[in-house]
Amino acid sequence: MNVGKTMYGYHEWAIQSMLGHLSGLPKDVLNNEVKSSYPSIAKTLSHILAVDTMWIHILERVEFQQALQDAMSQLPLTDAYTIEEFKSAFKNVATEYQSFLNENSDLTVTLDVNNSWSGSRETTFEEILLHVSNHGTYHLGNITTMLRQQNETSLMMDYSLFWYEDTTVTS
Repeated sequence: MNVGKTMYGYHEWAIQSMLGHLSGLPKDVLNNEVKSSYPSIAKTLSHILAVDTMWIHILERVEFQQALQDAMSQLPLTDAYTIEEFKSAFKNVATEYQSFLNENSDLTVTLDVNNSWSGSRETTFEEILLHVSNHGTYHLGNITTMLRQQNETSLMMDYSLFWYEDTTVTS
């Protein structure tokens, strides 16, 4: 099993599961303001999308600062997305990741990431995929709390549930 690839698969599954769940809830849930790390579910999804976009560009060898700037410049547009627009955007970025994974079977390849807050560091493709998954999981947990604050049902997205839903996961 390739852990990075599997964890990215989990991330993709969890995002799509949450978007599917949100599409069955009242439309105002997406933009209602709540007290959390971001003021709404839409802005949280927008942030996850921006970070996913930034990291795929870094994996494709775009410099960190440029990838960050390009991804963050989309926030004013994506902050206002509907659930359907989020579904499409996340599907598009997932397609980019799948293309990358199909072309790069060796995830131990390293690249230098010069993060403006933390400095320069060599990291592997696999570590980046693990970060993308972990980052998404963190913020999907925020969305679960936001849903509960709005008296809406949340969604179970544990990795162990993914084991049973994704038949491609093997030991």
